[in-house]
Amino acid sequence: MSDEFSFPLTRGGSERTGNPHQGITHGALGLAPRLADDGACAAQLRRRSVRRDLPTSRDSGPPNRQTRLAWLLVTFAKSERAALCDLFDARGPGAPTLCEGWLTHDLAAHLWIRETDPIGVSGMVAKPLSGLLDRRMAEVKQRWEFAELVDRIRNGPGRFSVFALPGVDEPANTTEFFIHHEDVRRAGDAPEPPRDLDVEIEDWMWRRLKLLGRAFFRRAQVGVVLERAGTADQYEPDAIRAVSGSTIVTVVGRPSELMLYANGRGTAADVQLVGEPDALDLLHSADLSI
Repeated sequence: MSDEFSFPLTRGGSERTGNPHQGITHGALGLAPRLADDGACAAQLRRRSVRRDLPTSRDSGPPNRQTRLAWLLVTFAKSERAALCDLFDARGPGAPTLCEGWLTHDLAAHLWIRETDPIGVSGMVAKPLSGLLDRRMAEVKQRWEFAELVDRIRNGPGRFSVFALPGVDEPANTTEFFIHHEDVRRAGDAPEPPRDLDVEIEDWMWRRLKLLGRAFFRRAQVGVVLERAGTADQYEPDAIRAVSGSTIVTVVGRPSELMLYANGRGTAADVQLVGEPDALDLLHSADLSI
């Protein structure tokens, strides 16, 4: 690609915005008994505060890689949900997002409908029914104050929701809440910078891009290659040919940033685009969404 030109895409580098349709753990410690022996009290507290998230060597041995990854993904999805709700509370219902035409109240209504309202969800997956989604979102915003709606999202899906089924949280919510968390973090006049995620989370997102890359870029009128950026001591260089074409644009970045770009957050994703100017224009104009 020696005859191509490199254009870094910064948070102001594209005119498009995203397509919207798409601590302390409070354990059961209680109050420590007032033991006369302070050392015994401290030892008891240490024993009672041992985390039970992962098996320890005293239990069944250290977790294997697959178990650790599953735990990381579930934990990441839950932590992104909690962090987004904290950010909702901090910024209020009228803050901007990367979702075109949506404020934080709109995004919160979208998240609640996605997990609890099958009728409203039909407007997310079928564009001819998008008007139905708009009506359901308006009803949700009218039914609850913003703070109450955020609390409902924070508590997770109800027990009769498909999202409450075992094994659904990881594939369904890992990227969903990451993307929408960034929709709020990186919006407005003072966007927050990209975060450093766990390498195993980045690996998982890279595998998702391999699986869904063609779907993400199916409307692009140009070939698209995704290239993973990083240092050699982290992982081997890798690339995904998402879409074939006579002209190619290579999008370079960490998997989490490539995921944002693939979901229509081109103005905010920390990626670099390499390609001919005409090819770059074609990619910028593409509707990137599932």
